[in-house]
Amino acid sequence: MAEAVDTAPSVPRATGRRAPSMPTASAFSKRTRRGTGRPGRRRSSRRGDWQLYTLVVIPVIWFIVFRYAPMVGNVIAFRRFVPGGSMYGEEWVGLKYVKMFIADPTFWRVFRNTVVIGFSTLLVSFPAPIILALLLNEVRRVWFKKIVQTVSYLPHFLSMVIIAGIIMEVVAVDGPINSLITALGGQAVNFIQTAKAFVPIYVISDVWQTVGWGTILYLAALTTIDDSLYEAAQIDGANRWQQTWHITLPGIRPTIVTLLILNVGSFLAVGFEKILLIYNPLTYETGDVISTYLYRVGLQSSNFSYAAAIGLFESLIGLIMVMAANFASRKFAKTSLW
Repeated sequence: MAEAVDTAPSVPRATGRRAPSMPTASAFSKRTRRGTGRPGRRRSSRRGDWQLYTLVVIPVIWFIVFRYAPMVGNVIAFRRFVPGGSMYGEEWVGLKYVKMFIADPTFWRVFRNTVVIGFSTLLVSFPAPIILALLLNEVRRVWFKKIVQTVSYLPHFLSMVIIAGIIMEVVAVDGPINSLITALGGQAVNFIQTAKAFVPIYVISDVWQTVGWGTILYLAALTTIDDSLYEAAQIDGANRWQQTWHITLPGIRPTIVTLLILNVGSFLAVGFEKILLIYNPLTYETGDVISTYLYRVGLQSSNFSYAAAIGLFESLIGLIMVMAANFASRKFAKTSLW
């Protein structure tokens, strides 16, 4: 007969030491409060990172001085402003200037031009850096890739005056485009004074000016994609297009969505400097936008309150578009700014 196995727990022998007790909840909370939450430790951490806080000071001051402080001046959109008088206007006029630009047919013409140019620029200029980044990502010869990047980055560093001069020389009557047209048997066209040609000239020049610089963020985002995903796709038989569609584009989707929301927010803020330099009274029909209209009405005609009301309206439209784009992105793409 087998011996019975004693399964009873063994009782420790009595010693002179006291068995350790389990910490209670109150003791744990006291220990936590004494640990990481010390004000002295937080202050010492801030002192140790003072160099990083110093770097933030100048951008914060810049935003306060040039972005937030001027918002106080929006009050003259509802007050009558007289040059030389009070900075905040002389008397309250309510929505007088808002009703003026709503009833002004010239404003709606420039508003239409702004929407057309902004939408055309967004439709063409926004995907161009993405396409160029994807093409550069496929290049295996480093020297060729660097040459393409350098050439495409260069227009971004040119001043707007030089950009406008190059545009006017290229589309001039005796410029290279008209020289090619006449060589093929056509007749030279004065593009810079043709209203219908203004929007294509602006959009094409904007692509040339910004496509290289815009690829920087996308090329940086492409480096974060795991190479093992491409190796697994190759094993499964996916070609380069399928890898781009199912791996590369989803990998940079957060970057694309973020930049798209920011571009939608500046939809109506069409480039003021370039349009001011290349447009003329003959192209006002299609080239005059809100920013140039504000320049003529506000600075040249000294109607500052009327210009402030239009500028406030433009800012509200931009805010609404940013919030709508962010909501749509969070709902459908599961990515948003906030």
